[in-house]
Amino acid sequence: MLPPLRYLPPQLSGRLAAALNFLTARSGVLVCALFLLLGLALAGDYGIDPDEKNQRRTAQANLNYILGQSDRVATDLYHDRVYGVVFELPLLLAEQSLGLTASPDIHRLRAILTHLFFILSGYFCYRLACRLFNNRLLALLALLIFLLHPRLYAHSFFNSKDPVFLSMLMIALYLLERAFRRDTLGAFLLLGVAVGLLTNLRIMGIMLFAAPLGMRGLDWFYARKGPERKHILGTAGLFALAAGLTLYAVTPYAWTSPVAYLAESLALTIDHPAVALQLFQGKLLFSKELPPHYTALWFAITTPPSLLLLGLVGAAATIAAGLRRPGAVLRNSRRRFPALLLACFLLPPAAAALLGSNQYQDWRHFYFLAAPFGLLAAGGLHWLISNRAGRALRAAAYSLAGIGLALIALSMAQIHPLQDVYFNFLVDRTTPEQLRTQYRMTSPNARNTPLEPALEYLRERHPGETLAVRGVRSSWLLDAAGTGFREEQDFAAADYALFRVQDDGHQDLAFNGLPVGRIYNNTYLAVKPLRDSRMTAAALATYQEIYRQAVAGEPIIRAAYDVYLQGRTLTFVRENCPPGDRERRVLVKIFRPNPEWRTGFATFLRSYGVRWDDTCLAVIQLPDYAEGDLIVGQDQAAGEYRWEELYSLSRPGLRERISAARRQSNQPSRLGDFAVFLEPAANGRQRLLYAKSDCSEAEYQTLVTLHIYPAPAADLPPYVEIQDAGYAIQDFYMPHYGGRPGGDCVAIVTLPEYPIAAIHTGQEGRWAVNLYPPDDPEPLRAAYAALSAIPPAARSNFELYIQDHQLLYLRETCAAADIAADFFLHILPQDVADLPAERQAAGFANLDFAFDRWGGHFDGKCLAAIPLPNFPIKAIRTGQFQTEQGELWAAEWAVGR
Repeated sequence: MLPPLRYLPPQLSGRLAAALNFLTARSGVLVCALFLLLGLALAGDYGIDPDEKNQRRTAQANLNYILGQSDRVATDLYHDRVYGVVFELPLLLAEQSLGLTASPDIHRLRAILTHLFFILSGYFCYRLACRLFNNRLLALLALLIFLLHPRLYAHSFFNSKDPVFLSMLMIALYLLERAFRRDTLGAFLLLGVAVGLLTNLRIMGIMLFAAPLGMRGLDWFYARKGPERKHILGTAGLFALAAGLTLYAVTPYAWTSPVAYLAESLALTIDHPAVALQLFQGKLLFSKELPPHYTALWFAITTPPSLLLLGLVGAAATIAAGLRRPGAVLRNSRRRFPALLLACFLLPPAAAALLGSNQYQDWRHFYFLAAPFGLLAAGGLHWLISNRAGRALRAAAYSLAGIGLALIALSMAQIHPLQDVYFNFLVDRTTPEQLRTQYRMTSPNARNTPLEPALEYLRERHPGETLAVRGVRSSWLLDAAGTGFREEQDFAAADYALFRVQDDGHQDLAFNGLPVGRIYNNTYLAVKPLRDSRMTAAALATYQEIYRQAVAGEPIIRAAYDVYLQGRTLTFVRENCPPGDRERRVLVKIFRPNPEWRTGFATFLRSYGVRWDDTCLAVIQLPDYAEGDLIVGQDQAAGEYRWEELYSLSRPGLRERISAARRQSNQPSRLGDFAVFLEPAANGRQRLLYAKSDCSEAEYQTLVTLHIYPAPAADLPPYVEIQDAGYAIQDFYMPHYGGRPGGDCVAIVTLPEYPIAAIHTGQEGRWAVNLYPPDDPEPLRAAYAALSAIPPAARSNFELYIQDHQLLYLRETCAAADIAADFFLHILPQDVADLPAERQAAGFANLDFAFDRWGGHFDGKCLAAIPLPNFPIKAIRTGQFQTEQGELWAAEWAVGR
């Protein structure tokens, strides 16, 4: 009984003591219930994750396969086919069973169920902490540590991938401790089911498949021979079987080939091909170029300081215990558990750094680290209160931990609903824009949370009116807002434009309107009244100084705007500017040999203009990676561009290539309306450059087909989608990969890193080209130079040479039509028995070929080299043919060897 209760009447003190005991015993359930009620109230405050649409589509693809409505799991985004749907399928089924069709209802249901699973895992965290520390108060603090991580709390509403894996990991950790504590077949069976579900959610769950087997191995090593070892082997085998069967049962994509699924999932986890542009420590870097400490630093600057401190204490105590008594840790499963938590926290990010894995979007792919780290933090507090600590020290430790958690909760309330952009004191948040220009505040397709208070503000300012609003990404948000709004695509026709502050590290001069939300001294959202916006005197002075510095030089482009380049700064200036012109964005498209093979551009940089008197001005800061070709232009309504111009930061640029295409429109192997160049990129890979002079809008908007034939398909990474026809489809629209500067169409597509045998590209009904990498003229020039020392073996439309056991075809002046038809090549052997059995009746080896498969062009010449067979050759007959016309020309001669 607590001391104060002694001074109360016995009956009252007894009831209070019983109530207190009940609350203490049920503290975990009560706290989870309170958090659940809070979550139900807040579920509508969070927006949509950009991956939600893909998640639902993947679940539907798996459901169609399960129901027999499709013969394979296929999604529009083929990487998603390996993603587990053990959580997404129930979400989809719940949505369908309730008959939900309106987007707001679907999103709210998903938010509630995802957050409910997060709260449920919190209860398992509480139960696990009770077992580990045998202290309910400490277990309650562990629960709060788990639930009050700001970023994870926000993501638990709108992200059905990363927090779900975190939650399942916490449940599996509880079941792991329970299995080793009870040491029964049933406990290990249940653990196996949980690990199978965990691995379905993300292949990283395989770490909890290896851990119990390793621990059982230690138990077997230290156990007595006989029944005890047999029992250990039985539990380990049952666990492995249950985990494997569960994973197989809940993963439809694995039903046809489990081994291929595992290989593909692991390969995709280690080296995901999608590359994203990240703002990290003030620099724009591609995700495959990020430093090894990327994840560790993001974890450090986005985790509350009190949790960081307790976690470090817990990790240090775990390491010290292992060093002090390693034998006890190895022998005793209870003592092993903290070491297991430390390994789960340290090893995954360390492995990703060592392997150079693709990492992006802060540490969201490692949010599961919060499960072991939270328990380590509780372990740190346990060490402080149990390491010969007196009552005063224990009270101080508990008080400081409670105060730390209270401060976290207060901070989360202050920045609600933007807890997903929480940063701690390790990042400078005092200078305006400092934080935003150093780290990415949102994902590339940011969720819509900040737009909701903006709509509420507009409703209060214009009661009873219907406003035309531009800038809302999701139409469902306007539907959910009720009456009073309609979405307007044209800025000039809109009453208001809603903006987020861009988080790409560059100032956007459009934000001189009314700020609605501020976070860390940075405007997170602004509402700009389009028709009555006014500029402050300080802003006007700043813009006028930028204008004076720019016009002191010569413009690099003269178009609707004069564009000036000073260092890395592009300044757009337009005199006699119409009032509505500032509402149209100026933009820069940057060509770069992007490691992401599906992307031809590094990024699009955009800025809205400002206007005073009759002058419009906009500024775009070029990032360091902008080193090649730029397309500069201005937006038009409905996604079109009012004007575009090309500028090359380096020579030769695209303009020169377009001119070369105009001069050499009949160059070999470039059949059709477009000149298609296959050229090396700076990173050692290859890219396709499409160019056409005087290109029509119809040609620009027509789909470009791009089929890539691998060499061979068996060597491809398992996550690469290859069609049944033997090629990968990379079709694209030219506006997504290029531009139309000055009426000339240009596009760049970086090719995959795997070996390529052939490329087929074109526009259906217009033109087509076959290419055969590598298309390097230097070896061709060297082979041509060597031919001057030998006479040709025969002459016809081509001069024919035999050198280095190759047959070479040469035409000094060559046009596209000269190599358009297929070539036939018949090799007559000295002895017919040297031929394959299926060719012996014909009496010759048939080596027919397309010219581009073995040759190329340079300086107007054509040259191809065909390897000859190893058997003795009697004669050679070759030429060209067409199916309709037969032989176009032929040459035959005796080789005599």
